[in-house]
Amino acid sequence: MEIREEKRIIRKKILALRDSMDKDERRRASLLLTERIAGHQWFYSSVYFLCFVSYGSEISTLGIIEEALKSGKKVYVPKVYRGTDVPGMRFHRIASIEELEPGYRGISEPAGGSEEYTYSDSAAEHTLMLMPGVAFDRFRGRLGYGRGFYDRYLADRPGLRQRTIAVGYRCQMVEKLPEEDTDIRPCQVICL
Repeated sequence: MEIREEKRIIRKKILALRDSMDKDERRRASLLLTERIAGHQWFYSSVYFLCFVSYGSEISTLGIIEEALKSGKKVYVPKVYRGTDVPGMRFHRIASIEELEPGYRGISEPAGGSEEYTYSDSAAEHTLMLMPGVAFDRFRGRLGYGRGFYDRYLADRPGLRQRTIAVGYRCQMVEKLPEEDTDIRPCQVICL
């Protein structure tokens, strides 16, 4: 079976599992996520916090975004650019969750006029990035939604790759994911 077809089948199965989780289980996992990340040494030592804004049945990141804002971190969330000179995903700084508006596929994102995260090796040493995903494996494999936004974003930012954590629910863990050359593994995977 072709890798892309394998990935499509896994996506469909895991998304159905994730969508069927009950509200209490989701709430508990989201609270645990905030607690785990807030207590993580990379969060503690970071100045910059790059975090996806949860959407649909994803594990909620709103609690950890609020925690990062309260603790004085510079918080950046992704905005997808299409039909521009530089298509892809960029991270823009927010000062509040209220600044977010529906964007690409209805996902909350910043308007785009705010400060953009500027990568450098020295900035990366003080940055933590949380990544979403559909499925993960025990080898730190990550299966995204199929658009490659995070893989492309991290491709030429090697320092940032060392400070990435993919997060999700336990039901999103599989034995082994198929991989392509362009897939970038997060440094850690936390599934609750």
